[in-house]
Amino acid sequence: MITDPLFYLAAVPAVLLFGIAKGGFGGGLGTAAVPLMALVVSPVQAAAILLPILCVMDLVALWKFRGKWIWPELRILLPASLVGILVGTLLFEYMSPAVVRLIVGVVAISFTLHYWANKRRKDSAALPDFPQSYGIAGGSIAGFTSFIAHSGGPPISMYLLRRPLNRTDFAATTIVFFAVVNYVKLVPYAWLGQFDFTNLATSGALVILAPIGVLIGAWLHARVSDRFFFAFVYVLLFGVGLKLVYDGITAVV
Repeated sequence: MITDPLFYLAAVPAVLLFGIAKGGFGGGLGTAAVPLMALVVSPVQAAAILLPILCVMDLVALWKFRGKWIWPELRILLPASLVGILVGTLLFEYMSPAVVRLIVGVVAISFTLHYWANKRRKDSAALPDFPQSYGIAGGSIAGFTSFIAHSGGPPISMYLLRRPLNRTDFAATTIVFFAVVNYVKLVPYAWLGQFDFTNLATSGALVILAPIGVLIGAWLHARVSDRFFFAFVYVLLFGVGLKLVYDGITAVV
């Protein structure tokens, strides 16, 4: 098991943040988890440690939001996500830790800028609706980015935020999507040798935080304004994204 205190200084808030995201704030906020952990371990190891914990979170979140998801959206998104997972599996051996850091950092920055741009546009005009056919692209990209760094939230959010869903519909639909995606990812992760003793033991030490984070998220979902919570998280996500892009570029160059 990893014993470095610096790792847990990053991992504990990362796991709690992912749980809070699954508890009612959509999958996008969880994008910050792997970047945070990637500050102290490789992003590949961070993703492997997180996956079993995410699977536990998914069960709690499914129970909290049971029956509230929108099946027509999922029927488009889920098959497309399998294509992205397959692509991620096939390309895995060609992606160095530096490249993964760069990808995760770019995704984090892109999602933050997308959020801030949408926030401005909502003050002046309604966002145009996306047709369901766009879900194929969103689901595929989400499957790929979720496979490499559990960062499928941005493409899914970019699509679902343009659909006629209320806040609860959005949260519940993303919960089902990532529950299916995460349990599917267990197979290629195991096949690629990502679940060694160190990673699984570390996951076991952190898994107690899974239900705690989800329940905190469900509690906050009904009590804390999205504006305040999102503002804090996205500033953090943007800063971490810049750091990872810098690290990735300097390592590659």
